[in-house]
Amino acid sequence: MRSTAAAALAAGSLLALSGTAVAAAAAPATLDGATATKPASHIVVLDDSAAARTVAEAHADRFGLDLRHVYTTAIRGYAAPMSTTTAAAIEALPGVAWVQEDTAVSTTAQTTPTGIDRSDAELSPTAQIDGADQRVDVDVAVIDTGVDLSHPDLNVYRGGAKNCSIGAISANDLNGHGSHVAGTIGALDNTSGVVGVAPGARIWPVKVLTDVGSGLNSDVICGIDYVAANADEIEVANMSLGGAGEDTGSCGAGGDAMHAAICSAVDSGITFVVAAGNDSTDASEFTPAAYDEVVTVSALADFDGQPGGGAASTCRSDQDDTFASFSNYGADVDIIAPGVCIYSTSMLGGYATLSGTSMASPHVAGGAALYAAANPGATPAQVKSALQSSGTTDWDSSDDPDGVQERLLNVAAY
Repeated sequence: MRSTAAAALAAGSLLALSGTAVAAAAAPATLDGATATKPASHIVVLDDSAAARTVAEAHADRFGLDLRHVYTTAIRGYAAPMSTTTAAAIEALPGVAWVQEDTAVSTTAQTTPTGIDRSDAELSPTAQIDGADQRVDVDVAVIDTGVDLSHPDLNVYRGGAKNCSIGAISANDLNGHGSHVAGTIGALDNTSGVVGVAPGARIWPVKVLTDVGSGLNSDVICGIDYVAANADEIEVANMSLGGAGEDTGSCGAGGDAMHAAICSAVDSGITFVVAAGNDSTDASEFTPAAYDEVVTVSALADFDGQPGGGAASTCRSDQDDTFASFSNYGADVDIIAPGVCIYSTSMLGGYATLSGTSMASPHVAGGAALYAAANPGATPAQVKSALQSSGTTDWDSSDDPDGVQERLLNVAAY
């Protein structure tokens, strides 16, 4: 069995939008499995040959389970609250690959579009940023707190909206985090508000986190499963979220359902871009940041959209053109992008300034979207390689804790 979500909370992995640790008391009572009336959620992964819905319903009838999600594409399986005794009994059944206890995930934001300028998106022939609202023909899933479904500065594909957050009634964003991410990716080039890296990209809102920015791995897997089921339309997925965990290898076989689901979705042709996390520690301690199959993004402090340093800080005290003080680092980080004092769209048709690797990741997702639009059929590995190859080293890495200067996102050639 996996460690409980309560242990993850104790490690300080669950972050609020301000970047402060969420108190354990704020976690749902079901997370630690300690109460008899509210057993912990578990994820049941079935053999590839299993008919997921049929088996899930049979198990629900036999063990009295209340199914939260049934997974049919990225992996086969389901999620449901159950006691550890029931989990052990189910794991012993024929056709069950493994059972793992659900764990907590959250947004990775701490606290405009200087990042668009610094990434040279205005030079991209595909982006064509000129105020004429020419939209990039690409589809991007935002796996997050949802997206403001009626924001006037976003090209939201309402027909592609999916709600995987238990208790929410729709994929609409009442937190602001997912809408902020969406704006950095693809806010319209319409002379008002802000503009994204890939202006007008069709945004698929996939709500997996509650309106307070938290959720469970099972909800995230529901989102990944949905994205994988629409791989014929979606080219890129952004996950500005994470929780405690590590890459156990072999695409999570035998113990990590989220990793297995992401691998399957990547195999279907979707490029996954994820936040490195905001704990000022090695990204290898957090998932999905630790997975090799994704593009993991750390955060740069940039206050004027220009190289060279020396610009006065704005919403934070970080030094211009340096590694953000909060950003995770390490060998699992693939690229760096602006993530400090980023101005973008928010909920209720508004705008906000936020900082975090959550803000860095969508810059790269937008870059991946531009490359995919200009190179139809490019594989996720090709997209990742292109992003790294086109990046620059024109930033001060002296404060980067791992001593390795990641390439800084640059999309001018896309």
